[in-house]
Amino acid sequence: MAIVKRGGATKSREFHTTRWSTIAAAAERASPKNQEALAELCRQYWYPIYAFARRSGHDAHDSQDLTQSFFEYLLERNTLSQATPARGRFRTFLLASFQNHLSHFRERARALKRGGGFQILSLDGEAAEDRYWQEPADDLTAEKIFEARWAMTVLAEAMSRLSAECASQGKTATFEALKSFLDPINAKTPQSYEQTSDGLGISVGAVKTLIHRLRKRYTALLREEVARTVLDPADIDEELRTLCHALIASEGRLDP
Repeated sequence: MAIVKRGGATKSREFHTTRWSTIAAAAERASPKNQEALAELCRQYWYPIYAFARRSGHDAHDSQDLTQSFFEYLLERNTLSQATPARGRFRTFLLASFQNHLSHFRERARALKRGGGFQILSLDGEAAEDRYWQEPADDLTAEKIFEARWAMTVLAEAMSRLSAECASQGKTATFEALKSFLDPINAKTPQSYEQTSDGLGISVGAVKTLIHRLRKRYTALLREEVARTVLDPADIDEELRTLCHALIASEGRLDP
């Protein structure tokens, strides 16, 4: 997943790469990692943007255009160069930029052809709509859904990294058997310790030990993911609380 090699030896920077370094690479047109970095940002954050457009009143067709043209706009106008840790959280910058994009939608729609001269984001419109229609049709505002979707994206990235780590250690089967204990809300078929013990052929005590270790590693990876979007490591806990509140506000009404 690394786009830019990690920097200095200070403890606050001891991560494989920071989200801000990815953003910097995406903003630097001359960087050989420019397209790769921008594609990474698009891959992770296109759906919260799409859902925000839909909840703001735009139809599926316009929301697809808006999402596609927004990421093109970020590159064409080098808007990402304005995003710096000192100016606050990246998700706040991204949402503010998109809201500005929405406000100029009609005039930009006349100037931008759908898809543009190059394709940054491969957006599956049908899949996007399938996901959107699973969103709750109640009083959740576009902003609340964006916050909750952002939180779910961060959680998914941490889980994906944990899965990759287990795979590299030849522990895919163990991870698959235990991941429901890390994310019981989204687990399709939660199992008991005894069922898991039988499936893995180990004792219940060993299962609990493995779960404890996985939870500890998952928490560490989650903190790393959050650290990639804040300037000061001291802000990690506050950001985690903010993301938790966003998930609580959605009251489990958003499908993964």
